[in-house]
Amino acid sequence: MAAPLLANLSESLGSPEPAVRLMLSILIGYPCALVYRKYLFYQTATVINLFHAISGLALAAFNFGPQIYHSAVCVLVQFLMMRLMGRTITTVLSSFTFQMSQLSAEQKKAALPSVPSLLEVCGFSYFYGGFLVGPQFTLRSYQKLVAGELTDSPGKPPNRSLQFAISTANLPSSSRPSFSSSVTPAMKRFALGFLCLTIYTIFSPYYPDSYFLTDEYEAQPFWYRCVFVLIWAKVILYKYVSCWVIAEGVCILSGLGYNGVVDGEHRWDACANMKVWVFETAPLFGGTISSFNINTNAWVARHVFKRLKFLGNKTLSHVTTLLFLTVWHGLHSGYILCFSMEFFIITVERQALALVKDSPLLTKLANSPLYPLIYLVQQFFHWLFMGYPLVPFCLFTFDKWLKVYSSIYFCGHVFFLVAYLAMPHLRKALVPKKERSEIKQD
Repeated sequence: MAAPLLANLSESLGSPEPAVRLMLSILIGYPCALVYRKYLFYQTATVINLFHAISGLALAAFNFGPQIYHSAVCVLVQFLMMRLMGRTITTVLSSFTFQMSQLSAEQKKAALPSVPSLLEVCGFSYFYGGFLVGPQFTLRSYQKLVAGELTDSPGKPPNRSLQFAISTANLPSSSRPSFSSSVTPAMKRFALGFLCLTIYTIFSPYYPDSYFLTDEYEAQPFWYRCVFVLIWAKVILYKYVSCWVIAEGVCILSGLGYNGVVDGEHRWDACANMKVWVFETAPLFGGTISSFNINTNAWVARHVFKRLKFLGNKTLSHVTTLLFLTVWHGLHSGYILCFSMEFFIITVERQALALVKDSPLLTKLANSPLYPLIYLVQQFFHWLFMGYPLVPFCLFTFDKWLKVYSSIYFCGHVFFLVAYLAMPHLRKALVPKKERSEIKQD
């Protein structure tokens, strides 16, 4: 019964059936979060974990069918490692080797005080707010959610803000936290995610990946092929943005997004995976990357990059971390090219930013009335070369991305290679000798 309905729905939306299943599963997280808040908040940890595990497993089966055994095996093996090895360095090393994870102060905050039960691990792993598309969160945060600690009203479900306001009415105004329902920020994220999904749904049929491989694309003028890459990148990324922002709303609604009181205000951004405004307005690659898939980037920084401190070289740690991300995504050549290009682009951008900072002429130009024009040019090149490494990421295989790169004459590689080679000469020409000497000494 469900299969024909899904087939008809996907056909009417013009989207693949797996994509429709995924989005429906993310949306189902909202009623699940409401059920938890209304009926299960005061229940025992066993009941809550059981609810999260069963609902998550049902959604997993809905999306993956019998292939669900892949994640189930990982969960079971991880549990057995913790149960048999305990809280030891052997467990950490074994888990990292199997799952692809010295603890820093940040890592110690997320460390578990005891070995969790299998039901608890299942509830965490299949939590409906995160297991399909993220965000990443720690088991310690999940335990706080189950214990009823992640709420703006102590001892009560989130969104009991009126009662909380009454209970704190006698406190001095300077020490009285402002209150805000979790429903409001959750619905804001849902609305924003739905807007991004609408943009993607409307425009993606006009900018499909498959068009890159057609004779029509290859016959277009060079400028058209480049602009197509730019617009295609903007449109294709809304697919990811919409999923992450809508899923964040689920986490906020359940309480998992609660981030304590900051400057007298309750914050609901613990599971924020996108800074959409920064993503849309930042003219720099570093700004876009830092605003995109935030929790995954933080997870990789915490569990991979920081554990490579023993290498004694940040560049080597960065390269190794990107290699890890490449393997994590898969073994397609497109992933290797995408992440290697990201490293090259960020390296050149950092050198360019340092040049602007050290050059009085460029600093003056960057702060002049011409900056709005400079900003528009920056954004054009920024999104053109954001799309450039996305092409192999989305096309996967060598024969496909090579065809596209050949049609645009490897312009991204040429541009950044020339910029990289020219940077030392530009520094000599634009940075006064005295300042160069001072910088070198520093």
